[in-house]
Formats: sequence, structure tokens, C-alpha cells
Amino acid sequence: MKINKLFGEEMIINDAIEEIIDNVMAVSVEIDEEHVNDMMDILTSSKNVFLLGQGRSGLVARAFAMRLMHLGISVYVVGETITPAIGEEDCLLAISGSGETSYIISTAMIAKKRGAKIVAVTSYEKSTLGTISDLIMHIKGRTKVDSEKII
Repeated sequence: MKINKLFGEEMIINDAIEEIIDNVMAVSVEIDEEHVNDMMDILTSSKNVFLLGQGRSGLVARAFAMRLMHLGISVYVVGETITPAIGEEDCLLAISGSGETSYIISTAMIAKKRGAKIVAVTSYEKSTLGTISDLIMHIKGRTKVDSEKII
């Protein structure tokens, strides 16, 4: 079946792709380059990097873990059967749009108690995750928190 028959003559898919590209461009210009460099320093100086996210953030974490592995970084995804315990020479990169996902926060707190550095990727710097992190990568975006406020 051709795409135009599947999505109608208006090519809804093209509109969606354009909106996605526009959003990515708008967000990318707001990312703090110094924070990116700081994050890379933490990731490359850590013995192991652990990535964590739930839902869509979890998918992003898994994709980023694969890229870090390609760069030669020792990386694990939290929750996998082969993931070792985190330690003081390690870091946890936790992705949570809201910064309030309970599983992410509790895991980050455990990692922090064990001496690991915490890097938060979140839309809310003042969230619980943000306040316990060593570095915050602020990514502007709409999250479930924003959706809940509308209702």
C-alpha cells in the first residue's frame, strides 16, 4: 500500500516529520555546550556508565548506551540481567522528563549512596532528580507533568 493511500492525500506523515524536526532544532539550540562537555568528562572518566530511564526515556537510554559502547565506554543499562552493582568510580546517567519518576529517583539515590556520580537528563532542573544530581543536562520539552497540569 502506498503511503499517500495509508495516510491520506494531505500526507500527514510529512507534517509530523516536519514538526519533529522543528522541535529538535528548537531544543538543540538551547542545550548548554559547557554542560555537554562536563557530561562527556564524567562519562569518559568513569569506570562504568550506567543508563536508566522508563518508558520513552528508557528507549532513549538504551539507544544512548549502544552509542557509548561503540565509543569504547564500559556501559550498562540498569535492570538488565548482566548489569553489575554500581560503585564509587562509576556514574549513573538517569533520564526522566519530569525528574519525578519514583523508580528513577530511588535508583539514583542508591547510586549516590554508593558514591557514584549522577547525571540527570531532565526538563525540570528543580525536580527531585535534579536536586540529587552532580550534573543536570536540561533538555526543554513537554512531559507528562505538563499534560497533568492541563487537565
